Amino acid sequence: MDTPVCDFVRRYTAGNPGRLHMPGHKGKTVLGPEALDITEIPGADVLYAPEGILRESEAHASELFGSVRTVYSTEGSSLCIRAMLYLALQHAALLGRRPRIAAGRNAHRVFPEAAALLGLEPVWLYGRDALKPEGKEVGLLTCRVTPEELEPLFENPETAPTAVYVTSPDYLGCQTDLRPLAELCHRNAALLLVDNAHGAYLRFLGEGLHPLEQGADLCCDSAHKTLPVLTGGAWLHMGQTCPAALLPMADRAMALFASTSPSYLTLQSLDGMNRLLAEGYPARLRETADRIRALKKDLQGLGWHLAGDEPMKITLLPKKQGYTGAELAAVLRDRGIFCEFYDPDYLVLMPSPETGEQEYRRLGECLAGLPKRDPVRTCPPEPGRPNPVMSLREAVLSPFEEIPAEESLGRILSDPGVSCPPAVPIVLCGERIDEAALRLFRYYGIRSCRVLTEAGRPKTAAEQGTPVPAHEPELN
Repeated sequence: MDTPVCDFVRRYTAGNPGRLHMPGHKGKTVLGPEALDITEIPGADVLYAPEGILRESEAHASELFGSVRTVYSTEGSSLCIRAMLYLALQHAALLGRRPRIAAGRNAHRVFPEAAALLGLEPVWLYGRDALKPEGKEVGLLTCRVTPEELEPLFENPETAPTAVYVTSPDYLGCQTDLRPLAELCHRNAALLLVDNAHGAYLRFLGEGLHPLEQGADLCCDSAHKTLPVLTGGAWLHMGQTCPAALLPMADRAMALFASTSPSYLTLQSLDGMNRLLAEGYPARLRETADRIRALKKDLQGLGWHLAGDEPMKITLLPKKQGYTGAELAAVLRDRGIFCEFYDPDYLVLMPSPETGEQEYRRLGECLAGLPKRDPVRTCPPEPGRPNPVMSLREAVLSPFEEIPAEESLGRILSDPGVSCPPAVPIVLCGERIDEAALRLFRYYGIRSCRVLTEAGRPKTAAEQGTPVPAHEPELN
């Protein structure tokens, strides 16, 4: 497979050009990679109006993933998620219906932020927690949406979703069976949108694991999370079932939220990845999945408890061995091993084909030699279902202040309330902080939060001097 973007930049730099254009380093080595860093000069194409080498390179990616159209992002899956929501709005408009989106509550924080900007108010799906050892709820990182939860939402055509959004795999490596969700969505003219940021490699294991193979209409993959692509490299895929009317809107959807200065280093990295995936890299991915499967079996033999079923992620539940996630992360760090994520209950490791034999050996020796202690029996408090007081958009755009979490009872959150990992947020913007939320704040060590100021708080009927109705008024 050719690499038109990489080839163009190499030809350009080999000609020793006088770079009277951005960026300011002019190709001179100051920090390291400057020589190959260019901008959208003639011949380099324009990312969200591609007609040349970028269009050709994206077509190669589309062929590899089996999509109808694949669009590059140099701003990660965050940009792709925003674009998917915009396209969901367009889909509803084409149907002549009010846009409604049902979403798994464990969405990345960019989802509620984008929904707020676009004026969408999601119906939250709490899913089925697949990780309930001994009947206890374990953390806030898993939300497997099921057809049984989703199907009742389609019973009333007036309020049925026009799109459904799920995250699979999630941060713990739990995968949702998307096929029945896709069938249900397509029977009801709804789009299935999938945040597959952690699962780009799934397409190349030959097991039908990628969302596009399971019927997703729109899907985002973060290339940089599991493949050797520079940070920020991602794909927005439009699947075989995606309505044809949305295809010409993809570039507009991305450009609406994207920087007009895309990283050309990241574009070259995505372009070069096409060649790797067309040649020997899928074999390396399969070998790595086999290696991790064997390692997981060895760890279970040593007494370690694991979560999730994603092939290239190792999620430990260290409390069974007497350690919190933070304690185990510190032990590993002392031995030169840095994990992807930890919290009180979990520790997540993400090997890839670029992980060397030395790293595997060091990890195995460390976990095998760690003395077992009495189990840590503290469990996270039961999460609640906070009461929404105002819309996402109103909350995000209202004045806010940061206060100690312990003083936040009864206040209205103004921030999405969750950091980077896709997680079930304790509270979302526009929801009222209750006692259950305070218990979870303490458990997860959250010391402050952003809440609406008194000026931004919605006034009650009594405060407005209007009579309180005895019952809900009928809507025409």
